Amino acid sequence: MASLTDVMKQVASQVAAIMYPNGTGQPSASGIPVRIYPGWPVPGELETDLAAGKAHISIFPAGKDRKTTRYLGGSWVPLTVPSHTVVMTVVGAVVTLSGTISKQNLLINLNGVSYVYAMQVTDTLTTAAAGLASLIPGASSAGPVITLTGAHAVFARVGGFGTAIKETKRQEQPVQITIWAQTPEARDAVASPIDSVLSDSNNISFTDGSFGIITSSGSLMTDQLQKADLYRMDLFYLIDYATTQTQQQTEVIAPVLNIVNAQSGLPVITVNP
Repeated sequence: MASLTDVMKQVASQVAAIMYPNGTGQPSASGIPVRIYPGWPVPGELETDLAAGKAHISIFPAGKDRKTTRYLGGSWVPLTVPSHTVVMTVVGAVVTLSGTISKQNLLINLNGVSYVYAMQVTDTLTTAAAGLASLIPGASSAGPVITLTGAHAVFARVGGFGTAIKETKRQEQPVQITIWAQTPEARDAVASPIDSVLSDSNNISFTDGSFGIITSSGSLMTDQLQKADLYRMDLFYLIDYATTQTQQQTEVIAPVLNIVNAQSGLPVITVNP
């Protein structure tokens, strides 16, 4: 889930990318060294850095959030698709496993009946083949090869695991991006590229796969501490972001089709398509 801390960290990362477009080992877009972080400055560190010609950019909540939930009962949306690292090749009555081990399900459908083995991360292709063969009457394995008996219809499938995400609510959080510099010129040089890029943005993504909406809500310049060689500018933004839940979802590889008599309601046939 995206939390307030995630929002602060992501905004700080976005600001860092703007200030150091060529990497943090290269000069900043302002031409002076800049420290960027979520939170409020430590006075002693700020004073020392300003005296050394550095600037600070702090990212901090600018008040209480506001609920912006537009609906309830949101549906699950796929976030990551299942990955398949094992390949099952069927030739006649022989099934051969190849590839690499990972958490996934292996299926062999023999004559209309499905047999599924849950591969373990401690498996090898040989042990996975043995585990699957042990579930199938009359089957045997040698290495990664499974041999079936009495087979007239065979197919194999590999099923992986993906993740899905669901929004439970949304909120709008005011955020202030504060530039602290030793001179008005340094302050303006730092603030200008940040405001230019962020004000042209609409979306901001978070590590849980959700997205937010970022909009500018003004700025404030303060020179009250100029006697201490401290010049400040606050850039205010609103971040509309989601609180989410995520869950693991299993890929379906062994569906069952039930056909019933419409008049009696009794089952007619059950098949594994």
